[in-house]
Amino acid sequence: MKEKHILSEKLGNYDSLKRSLEDNIELAEMAEAEGDNALLDDTETALLELNKVAEKFETECLFSGEADSNNCFLEINAGAGGTESHDWASMMLRMYLRFAERMNFKTETINIISGEEAGIKSATIKIKGVGAYGWFKTESGVHRLVRISPYNAAGKRMTSFASAWVYPEIDDDINIEIDLSDLRIDTYRASGAGGQHVNTTDSAVRITHVPTNIVVQCQNDRSQHKNKAECMKMLKARLFEVELKKREEALDSTNSEKTEIGWGHQIRSYVLQPYQMVKDLRTNHETADTSGVLDGDLEKFISSSLAMRVGKTRN
Repeated sequence: MKEKHILSEKLGNYDSLKRSLEDNIELAEMAEAEGDNALLDDTETALLELNKVAEKFETECLFSGEADSNNCFLEINAGAGGTESHDWASMMLRMYLRFAERMNFKTETINIISGEEAGIKSATIKIKGVGAYGWFKTESGVHRLVRISPYNAAGKRMTSFASAWVYPEIDDDINIEIDLSDLRIDTYRASGAGGQHVNTTDSAVRITHVPTNIVVQCQNDRSQHKNKAECMKMLKARLFEVELKKREEALDSTNSEKTEIGWGHQIRSYVLQPYQMVKDLRTNHETADTSGVLDGDLEKFISSSLAMRVGKTRN
C-alpha cells in the first residue's frame, strides 16, 4: 500500500512538472514574439528552477529500497587524529545539515559529544521528511579530508577521517522484538552541546544491544524517560536496518558494516590543498567546487551512487 502511494506521488509530480514546463515554454515563446524582455527573464528563471526540480525527481526515481521514503538517523563519528578529526566531524555535520535544508527536510539533534579543543567527537541527528533515508543512505562510510591544518603551528598538510552512518526510522507498523535481557542501559550526566540544561541529573541514556554490540545514546531532553524512549526507537531502527540490508543483499560493504575510520576504508576524499577536489571513490564522480560540497551541494554525488547501486542490482 505504501509503495503504491509513493508511486502515485511520483506520477503526480511528473504530471505537474510537465504542465509547468509546457506553460513556461508557451510564455517564453509569447514573450519573445512580443519583445517582452521582463517576461522572458521571468520564464527563464522559472525554467531553471524547473530543471532543479526535474533533477531531484530523476534521482528519486532511483529509490528502490522499501524504507527509502522514511525519516532517517545520521551518526557522525570522528576518527583518530584528535582535534583535527574532531573539527572535520563538525564540518561534516554542518555539510549534512545544509544538505537537509536544501532538500527541505527538518532536522532534530539527538546527541552531540564535543571535542576537547574544537569540533565534535560524535553526533546523532534525525532527518525528517518523505524520502530522507533514500537521499542520505549512500552517504554511509568513511570520509577523508586533506588540508593545511589550522591546528598545526608548522602549517603542514594533514589528513583526517570521520565516518557517517545512516539508518532509517522504522514505521510503527513494523514490529521489532527486543529481549530486554539483551540490553545494557547506562545513565549519565549530559554534557556539551544540547546538554547544558540537564547537567545536574543523570538524564542522558546509553543503550547497548549486547548480541550485536549496537550502541545508541540520547541526551537532548530533560527527561530520562524520554531519552530512553528515543534510544529504543533508534535501536529498533538500527536492528531493522541490519535485517533490511540482509534482505536487500547490500552491494556496498561500507553500507552494511562499520569499518575502521582510517586509511583504505574511505568512500569519498575532500582535498582542499594542494589543489581543490572532492572525489567519490565508488563512482569516480568528482568536482573542484569543494566549498559548494561542504556547503551541502551533494545531489550529484548521491544520484551517481544510487545509479550505480541500481545498475548493479539489475545486473
